[in-house]
Amino acid sequence: MVGSHKPALVLASASPRRRDLLEQAGAKFEVLVSHADETLVGNPTPADAAESLARLKALAVAQILPTDRCCWVLGADTVVALGPDADATLLGKPADDAEARAMLESLSGTRHRVITGVCVVSWPSGGVLVDHECTFVTMRKITSLEVQAYVASDEWRDKAGGYAIQENADAFVERLEGGGFDNVVGLPVQRVFEMLSRAGLP
Repeated sequence: MVGSHKPALVLASASPRRRDLLEQAGAKFEVLVSHADETLVGNPTPADAAESLARLKALAVAQILPTDRCCWVLGADTVVALGPDADATLLGKPADDAEARAMLESLSGTRHRVITGVCVVSWPSGGVLVDHECTFVTMRKITSLEVQAYVASDEWRDKAGGYAIQENADAFVERLEGGGFDNVVGLPVQRVFEMLSRAGLP
């Protein structure tokens, strides 16, 4: 159980990349991993999917906190969307080598979207703020040998879309539009700070 002496901000994520981004921005926080069921219902748009998953994570963590604890719970989820909203293909984290290879091959030579949903839950009042950040990523054509080498590197593990722009996959990316590099990594820091401020975090 989270103790009252801990910082007021709780990150509901096991992602080391999100922890690093918050730390680099100077935030003081603790981590409490969400074990929410992340199954999506229906056929949501990419933005709705990212926001829904972020909300699930934040609420799952908030609900196990003591009611006498005043804090703000931050949940986030990143999806990669290929194609327009009407028939977009959502790419989450690959389950294995074959899925990672298929994702990279599908993204090769495309202009796709990386969308991170963000949710802030004020506890114990239960106030909820939800938003998202979208970045368009233009990826050059990737050769089959490059795909093979990247999959063999295991960098794709636990990465939405099967690639990590903050590591060697930056060599595949030609341009970013909107949002920012941190959003593609997994957390739009400026938007997060704006939301925390709106939620009343001192």
